[in-house]
Amino acid sequence: MIFGRKAFLGAVGDFESAVRAQDAEGAERAFAQLHRAYGKAGDAEFREAGPRMSALLADVPPGPRAVAAVITGACVERGADAVACAPGVLAGAREAFAAAEAFCARWAETGGGDLPDPEGDELADAVVERTGLAPAVGWWTLPQWEMAALAMLNAKAVRRTFEGKGELLALVDRVAEASDHEFKCLAYALRVLDDEPLVVLHRESGTAYAMRMTGIGDNFQLHTLLAGALIGGRHVPGDAPSAQEIAVCRDAEGQVPTTGAFNLVGADGGWIWNEGTPSDIDVVDGARLLVLDPPPYQRGWPAGRFFPGMHGDLVLERVLGADEAAGWFAKVAPAKG
Repeated sequence: MIFGRKAFLGAVGDFESAVRAQDAEGAERAFAQLHRAYGKAGDAEFREAGPRMSALLADVPPGPRAVAAVITGACVERGADAVACAPGVLAGAREAFAAAEAFCARWAETGGGDLPDPEGDELADAVVERTGLAPAVGWWTLPQWEMAALAMLNAKAVRRTFEGKGELLALVDRVAEASDHEFKCLAYALRVLDDEPLVVLHRESGTAYAMRMTGIGDNFQLHTLLAGALIGGRHVPGDAPSAQEIAVCRDAEGQVPTTGAFNLVGADGGWIWNEGTPSDIDVVDGARLLVLDPPPYQRGWPAGRFFPGMHGDLVLERVLGADEAAGWFAKVAPAKG
């Protein structure tokens, strides 16, 4: 075990030296050794290796760069500082999606047809001749970059400080539209809201609540946490989710069957689908504004987190007074029959 731990950091050091010396053969040997030693390394070695690997990414050739980014992500999952590791990984992800956007454009310009599957097909010479090497490598490495980026975005501190989040999300959306290939996990992670004000109106009782949400990956998770705070807190009637159902939507492992308590509705009267994200809820006067109506039919799902590595929370800050609640209700469309 000790040998393996020393070997892992030694391989990281050899890889650093070879990449900076532009020694392709040495980098390949060190990278192979890094893979062999990876399984025997301890958390302390991962904590040290993560920032070093991230700082090196820009100098690694585009193909192996994606695999190096995945290793960096694995280091974060084993305790490396996500904030220190994120810049190199997220910059690489942006570059890969920009190259993939060029790949989709050139593919369309040269006859179109079904795009190759980056998770199943081999990168053929004919594809490179058709689109160019850099765009093809960008397209082929997107699954690795998505995986590595998600490891960074699980951390609230990264989500709060990543200034290029909107730009990367726009790129991801454009590539998804051009390719008809879903990058749902990364798109959802880039839409996660933190410390976000949420005003919730319970239409049947005429009551209103100021809440704050953080790290919630989808509206299934939000729905369960809403029921826990409002029904479990005895603010509105209904069947409250269990303590375990709430726990798995915050930070506990696993999933637990649950049943929906509400119909989530926007200020305009349109439904807010459980399959969407809290970012689908419109901002009205500085806060996301959500209306809770009775469910039109019974619906169940596995309570849990869309991102198992991301902690989520929904805090009830205060119950609004009658006058303040009436002011918010005046901003929403009537219930639909």
